[in-house]
Amino acid sequence: MAIARDEIEIEKIRASIRHMDANIEHMRMQNEKLAAETTKVRQKSRWYLLVVGSGATLAIVAIAKLFL
Repeated sequence: MAIARDEIEIEKIRASIRHMDANIEHMRMQNEKLAAETTKVRQKSRWYLLVVGSGATLAIVAIAKLFL
């Protein structure tokens, strides 16, 4: 009787460990996804500054042409 009860408890613990392993894997995948998204946002932010700078330059040139 006690052996069967112990085996049931051991199986519950193993199931709990499998569940924790699955959660860890899920969190690892989320971490990788967030890292990739962070890289993408950083790359876009570099281009954003270039686009804003060139737009401002064109606006200044257009205003200068109007008045000169």
